[in-house]
Formats: sequence, C-alpha cells, structure tokens
Amino acid sequence: MPTPTNTHSGSLVLPDPADATNAVGQGEIPDIRGLKDLADIPTGHEWVGWLLAIVAVLVVAGVIAWFVRRQLAKRSAELAPPPPPPPHVVAWDRLQRALGLIHEADRFCVEVSLIIRDYLEQRFDLHAPDRTTEEFLFELQSSQRLAEGHKQLLADFLGACDMVKFAKAEPPEQELRELHEAASRLVGETQPSLSEETEAEP
Repeated sequence: MPTPTNTHSGSLVLPDPADATNAVGQGEIPDIRGLKDLADIPTGHEWVGWLLAIVAVLVVAGVIAWFVRRQLAKRSAELAPPPPPPPHVVAWDRLQRALGLIHEADRFCVEVSLIIRDYLEQRFDLHAPDRTTEEFLFELQSSQRLAEGHKQLLADFLGACDMVKFAKAEPPEQELRELHEAASRLVGETQPSLSEETEAEP
C-alpha cells in the first residue's frame, strides 16, 4: 500500500515540544524576561508629607523649649532672694521692738522718731531722716502725699519727740505710750491699701 503524502504544503507545522525540552536541557536560555521592580509614580502631593514632618519637628522643639524655660524659671525663683518686706511691715516690727526702750525716754523718742522718718522716706519718698523737724515739716506743707490730718499728727508727734530729745524733758510713761500710739496710727492710716499692694506685685 503506497505511503500517503501531504499535499497541503502551506499548512502550519508546529514544533515538537520534545525539541524545546531538549534545547533547555542543552543549556539554551529561553527568551523569557523576569518582572521589573515596581516604579513609584509621582502624585504631585509629596510636599504634604514634608510639611507634616516639619510641623511635627517644630511642635517637638516647642515643647522641649517650653519645658526647659519652665525648669530654668523655677530654678531662678528658688535661688532668687525673697523680696524685702514693705515699709509699713518694717515700721510695725520696729515699733513693737521700740517698746522695750519705753523706760528710757530719750532713747525711746529717738528710736520712734527715726522709725517714722524712715517709714515716710520709703513709703512716700520724703527725705525725712537727714532733715531737721522744721525743714521736714516745711517741705511737707507743699506735699500732697499726706492728708492734712496726717500732717498735723506728724507735726505733733515730731514736736513731742524733740521736746524729750533736746529739752531733756522727762515725760511719764503714759505720754510715751501715747507717742507710740500716734506713731502706730500714722503708719496704720498711711499704709497701702490691699488694691495698691496687688497692683505693686510683679
């Protein structure tokens, strides 16, 4: 029986799969490329991330600066000496201690007079300690820092003290106590009010 022949010469001829397997086995590399890495595609909003990072850094730096400043201020407050007591507090304390001299009229009057002069200088910036009574009272007449009633009280008080200091008068203890009460009244009535002390605080 004759062998059939292929009369369709233009037909597609597929390669034998076995031939491809043999080719790989013989060291030939097939033309198949691996996957490439994914590429980042710019979105145009990268600046938002940088902005958030900068804001976060500024916030952290601000918190650190605030904490450091607070610690330094606290330490400075602890190391700083306390403010001096106000003039009226100093005067009250000195007047109380002056009572220990009441049995020595001359020393008592010198001390009480000096206390009031120092108080007036510190409280009203009146230059009392380095002036005579006459000079001080003359200057006080044109000052508006003391009320008229307080000016008269001060004149009587200083005049009585001078009588003991210079005229060597020997008043009884009751009169010395009245001088002490006059000095205490002057300080009490001219000390700053609560509102003034609040405004004077830093």
